[in-house]
Amino acid sequence: MIEGLRRAGVEVVECQIPLWAGIDDRVQVALGGWAQSGFFRRVLSTYRRLLSAFRKVDDFDILMLGYPGQIDAYLARLLAWQRRKPLVLDVFMSIYLIAWERGLVARKPITGRLIWWLENVACRLPDKLILDTAEYVDWFHQTYGMPQGRFGLVPTGADDRIYQPLEPPPVRGDGQFRVLYYGTYIPLHGVDKIIQAAAQLEDHQDIVFELIGTGPEKDKAMALARELDLANVSFDGWLDKHEIPARVANVDLCLGVFGTSEQSKRTIQNKIYEGLAMRKPVITGDSPTVSHSLVHGQHVYLVPRDDPAALAQAILELKGSPDLRDRLAEQGYAHFRANFALEAIGQRTRTVLEEVLAQANRG
Repeated sequence: MIEGLRRAGVEVVECQIPLWAGIDDRVQVALGGWAQSGFFRRVLSTYRRLLSAFRKVDDFDILMLGYPGQIDAYLARLLAWQRRKPLVLDVFMSIYLIAWERGLVARKPITGRLIWWLENVACRLPDKLILDTAEYVDWFHQTYGMPQGRFGLVPTGADDRIYQPLEPPPVRGDGQFRVLYYGTYIPLHGVDKIIQAAAQLEDHQDIVFELIGTGPEKDKAMALARELDLANVSFDGWLDKHEIPARVANVDLCLGVFGTSEQSKRTIQNKIYEGLAMRKPVITGDSPTVSHSLVHGQHVYLVPRDDPAALAQAILELKGSPDLRDRLAEQGYAHFRANFALEAIGQRTRTVLEEVLAQANRG
């Protein structure tokens, strides 16, 4: 989003001091680490350095928070008032919904209620909120009673500095049809459906599944593959985002998500946009959110969620139809360039910010 704004002619001044060491750090804090004195000392130290950096920032038009900025919205609101500037929060994802789907709320109900309260209040502080889909906005409206007019829509898209078409690799010569999933093995991805689809295609020995990444459900996925005694599925560990494109370039088909969680149904995940950005055919689970932006048989191939048989049949159909794969790849790529590349994302974000600034000037 920052790069997109810059390409749209917006001057972006970054003022950021890292608090988190990574996703695992956030999870441990959510599980109860927030109550430890060491975490509070870390927060105070980070905010002291952040305030010092903020004092050195010259005049600006809008203060914008990126994800995960819900906790930072409290301080940012004070700083925006101090400078008499509007505040915008790119929500991107609900931290409460993520905590709920990953079982943190069930394991730590008090922490869950605290996260709900923190996010509810935090999202009422900015002058404008940004999300990627109307369906996600509807979730915030239903969960927090948040007025839908407070949101601006900017699709997630993909970073096409990294994810772009690569020259096809040399002919492999092994005759294998490679199907790729990469991600964080969380419930919304529905990796178990991919494993079950692989089991239904086990007799097609030229179809192989490559699964890359790590996450809370990886052990479960690997156990399911062992239980089904699958020889057509391989597991690799986490790769840096700059290493992913080379793997994508070497496969025939990319997989999106197939889970049925609220987060899964209300968003379009990065890996879907990234597959389009690399001019690869993509199969993903259908939902009103996805079908509002991507057309089945034109940009992507959509299948019912929670239906391994439908996924297996779709893989067979695309394997048997190189023309369909090429059409999806080319049309999906053109659609990405027009609507979800950095320039498009930047212009959409700029439009939202200009509306906020115009409203602030009228007020």
